[in-house]
Amino acid sequence: MNSSDPRLPHRPAGIRDTSAQDTVNPVMPVRRYRRWMVAGGAAVLLAGAGLWLAGGWAGGARSVDAGRLRFAEVTRGDLVRDIAAEGRVIAANSPTLYAISGGMLTLHVVAGDRVERGQALAEIDSPELRSRLAQEEATLAGYEAEAGRAALDAQLRRAEARKTLDQAQIDRTAAQRDLERYQRAFEGGAVAQVDLARAQDTLKKTEIGVSAATEDMGLQGRGAGLDTRNKQLVAERQRSVVNEMRRQVEALTLRAPFDGIVGQVQAVQSSNVAANAPVLSVVDLSVFEVEIRVPESFARDLEIGMPAELRSGGTAYPAKVSAVSPEVVNGEVVARLRFDEGSQPPGLRQSQRLTARILLDTRNDVLMVARGPFVDQDGGRVAYVLDGSTAVRRPVVIGASSLSTVEIVEGLQPGERVVIAGTDQFDNAERIRISGL
Repeated sequence: MNSSDPRLPHRPAGIRDTSAQDTVNPVMPVRRYRRWMVAGGAAVLLAGAGLWLAGGWAGGARSVDAGRLRFAEVTRGDLVRDIAAEGRVIAANSPTLYAISGGMLTLHVVAGDRVERGQALAEIDSPELRSRLAQEEATLAGYEAEAGRAALDAQLRRAEARKTLDQAQIDRTAAQRDLERYQRAFEGGAVAQVDLARAQDTLKKTEIGVSAATEDMGLQGRGAGLDTRNKQLVAERQRSVVNEMRRQVEALTLRAPFDGIVGQVQAVQSSNVAANAPVLSVVDLSVFEVEIRVPESFARDLEIGMPAELRSGGTAYPAKVSAVSPEVVNGEVVARLRFDEGSQPPGLRQSQRLTARILLDTRNDVLMVARGPFVDQDGGRVAYVLDGSTAVRRPVVIGASSLSTVEIVEGLQPGERVVIAGTDQFDNAERIRISGL
């Protein structure tokens, strides 16, 4: 505007207004408004996505890489409960022979020699043991002489008692005859009554003598028998001592208990071995067993006599469980399998490796999943089931199990995927996000 316009009020000359300071603002284009609106919308979307992700990460307390886990799908089928393991061939009979007494050792064989039953393998020279045997034999001879003397004394005492009894019986017979004679004489008036009475007393006296001699004979026989028996028992006891000493002296010669091969020789030729020291071992090559190690979870299912199968060179041989260890070592139980009679393959060697399989039972049409470490965690009562990219902790009930699969009684459905290994990283969280699926 011009300041000289007559329509404006009149200002005195020399006074300036603010018109020189005013600026004209141009109108903002419509495109600028649209940019701001798009930027604002994108910011809102990002904020919403951040909140959604934060909620998702908060729902899964932590994240675990899928590469560190193993998964398996729940299926339905037949569960074959068996035990498969690699076994080691061992001799069923491989005793170690020990020195029964100390002495100088003489070996007749070396490790690896084939021996026959009864063959002398080694000898121990023990002067002390042989001297004790001689002493005990002398003592036995003395006791046997005493027992023989006691038996002879018993016969003499019985004979003396018999003689006394016979004499008493003869006296009674004579007295009986005298009494009969005096009785007839008295009846004829030839003798007095006092003589008859005297004859009667004599008969009674002889009868008492017979009775006493009979009783004495019985007592003498019993006493002599007891003395003889005591002496015989002492001699018998000493005879047992001598027999034991003879057995020990005989055992100084170590003999093969069966046909086999000499295993490890644990003593040195011409050395002085101590009593009860191991000398050598003998291996029976006719009977072998296979030793396997079974997880302790299967130990309660193993029974002696249970059928098994052993494989050597692609051929299966029937066998049976012959022994199960009563103790658990490092989470395993040792069991032994023995070939059925007549089925042992030829050419087996000590410590040879064979594949063993023991069939426990078969369960048809059951819900099952691959076996994994999750079975041993929390007592097999919990499993982590995949729900999208999240593993959710769920209680389950596990039934029968084999080396490769386990039966699911409750808690899972066919088609669900379960984390079977690596759950020890979850720290018992209720939900775990799995990355990298």
